Amino acid sequence: MSSLETGHLVYLIILGIALVGWFLVENRHSLGRTVRVAMAWGFIFLGVVAGYGLWEDIRDDLSPRQAVFQEDARVEVPRSFDGHYYVTLELDGVPVDFVVDTGASDVVLSRADASRIGLDPESLAYTGIAGTANGQVRTARVRIADVSLGGITETNLPVSVNAGEMGISLLGMSYLQRFERIEISNGRLILER
Repeated sequence: MSSLETGHLVYLIILGIALVGWFLVENRHSLGRTVRVAMAWGFIFLGVVAGYGLWEDIRDDLSPRQAVFQEDARVEVPRSFDGHYYVTLELDGVPVDFVVDTGASDVVLSRADASRIGLDPESLAYTGIAGTANGQVRTARVRIADVSLGGITETNLPVSVNAGEMGISLLGMSYLQRFERIEISNGRLILER
């Protein structure tokens, strides 16, 4: 457990003790009722903690990830609840989440994702300009040595790093066109080689 998680746990325990203490002091004349209320709050507290701890598993059930079928070099990506398709690629061995964007010409990395894969966004030459829905942004052109989607691997892939703020990296047509077939059917994006 990290020090941040330990701090959160200590805070929650102190908060729980304070609530129980307040209930006991406020309702000292009807202690049976106070114990029932305290137990109810305790169960609510445990439910919140359990929900928080299990969120990763619950999220994966609610928003499943891509499935890679290596025997036929096919990737199926379910549509997320927000209507988008999300794909996780490994860039030089580091998993990076992308939103599939057929309106984007290039693969575009956020500054945060560029940093995660070992690039220094501050030292890049932002000489390119890209037109986006939010106006023009400056971009830096780089190449990624190893890009993997399951067992499907590309080498020396050109990508752009966005100088502006992006919530998630974009998987554009410069990568998608490497597949022989792209289909959207029954809430699934299917990519085949």
